Amino acid sequence: MRRIPRLIVFAFALALAGCGDSATDGPPDEGRVTNITDGDTIRVQLNTGPEEKVRLIGIDTPEVHGRGGLRECFGKEASAEMGRLLPLDTTVRLEIDAEPRDRYGRLLAYVYRVDDDLHVNLEMARRGFAAPLTIPPNVAFADAFVEAAAEARDASRGLWSACGGPDKPL
Repeated sequence: MRRIPRLIVFAFALALAGCGDSATDGPPDEGRVTNITDGDTIRVQLNTGPEEKVRLIGIDTPEVHGRGGLRECFGKEASAEMGRLLPLDTTVRLEIDAEPRDRYGRLLAYVYRVDDDLHVNLEMARRGFAAPLTIPPNVAFADAFVEAAAEARDASRGLWSACGGPDKPL
């Protein structure tokens, strides 16, 4: 039996979700950034209509407003970097992996800027604003994230120089 690529299934499901909606201006797997929550979570208004809270797969950035008010070293900087990479109204393409949502209902995605096809998840790790976070079964780019973060650490970029590594409370 031939398998249908997950992105096609995702795009079809989003298209069905938007049936009858007048906001279908482009591909269903694309949308525009409406909010930056923090360094690894954004909001995207999909072309099919619904706004989604999107958690970037494969990376973890320092917390700016975590459980119990937890704030971590370099959290504000990681959030600001996400804002520089994805200014509001930036058109993005979302690709999902094996598991489309987390336990909080957020859409899990690899995020690409449509203008230049920049893989934002990977760029955050490469620039030193994110550590790798592999949660199976979403592992398509796990090795690339580990490699990019290791290069950032070895070059003392971002949180690796400012904090000595991830998960450092303020």
